[in-house]
Amino acid sequence: MNRFKDKVVFITGGASGMGEKMVHLFTAEGAQVVAADINEDALNEKWGSYENVIPVKLNVTSDEEWAAAMKTAVEKLGKVDVLVNNAGISTEKSMDAITIEDWRKLSDINGFGTFLGMKHAVSYMKEAKKGAIVNISSYTAMIGMGVNPYSASKGSVRAISRAAAADFGQYGVRVNTVFPGVVETPMTKSLEDSKEVVQALIRMTPLQRLGQPEDIANAVLFLASDEASYITGAELVIDGGYSAR
Repeated sequence: MNRFKDKVVFITGGASGMGEKMVHLFTAEGAQVVAADINEDALNEKWGSYENVIPVKLNVTSDEEWAAAMKTAVEKLGKVDVLVNNAGISTEKSMDAITIEDWRKLSDINGFGTFLGMKHAVSYMKEAKKGAIVNISSYTAMIGMGVNPYSASKGSVRAISRAAAADFGQYGVRVNTVFPGVVETPMTKSLEDSKEVVQALIRMTPLQRLGQPEDIANAVLFLASDEASYITGAELVIDGGYSAR
């Protein structure tokens, strides 16, 4: 307990799913958390009454909104020790149904949004000469699964995270990446509506179940903690063994 006492953690996509679980875990460990999400109503409903959580509306594709959100965090809490780039969207469209707009939207939110988060967080972390960033990619970036903008956008998260780890280490800033498999969240609800698809995924997963938000949140908590102080550039796949088949 209290592994994050006196630390400030900024989490995107904090209104639901994995992000919501991350906010719970970090606050339970003593952190002051900035929970950012584009869904302002959901943010305020979940976190508006929490003493250790500041809800902040954020469109992760906006450079201006990122600058304002980070400024708010520093002005209210004095610093930003940890950034978790968790916000993202998915698509189940087949290759022939994907439009240019689909591609750009996923690339902007999943890929460009992660870049912007690092850009604005590191400007503060460099001054402190320390910091931890955890980016959420996907197991689809590690294996040949899905010729679609989701796989491509999560592949860009993998590439930019490795580059950032190599560059930011000189400033005392660590950058690691988590690659979830299929996790039961609102974003994967469309899969859950098809029992056949879910059962097929479970059969192909060595651990014989889908992931839960806490499976990812616990790993993020570790990578952001001082216990991982010599870990940067790491890639942690959390998919129940699916990609090991």
